[in-house]
Amino acid sequence: MRDTIIAELRRIRDQHAAKFNYDIDAIAADLQKREKLSPGKLVNRKPRKIAKK
Repeated sequence: MRDTIIAELRRIRDQHAAKFNYDIDAIAADLQKREKLSPGKLVNRKPRKIAKK
């Protein structure tokens, strides 16, 4: 079974990685730069309280 959405995401990820010659440090630096330039918040790192049952 082939999931077209997953296939598209993997293709996009591979194209992005190829731009940086698959160098993980360069890829991470690019993603961090994009996050800083983004007008919205991409990641919420604040701890969340777990609701008690």
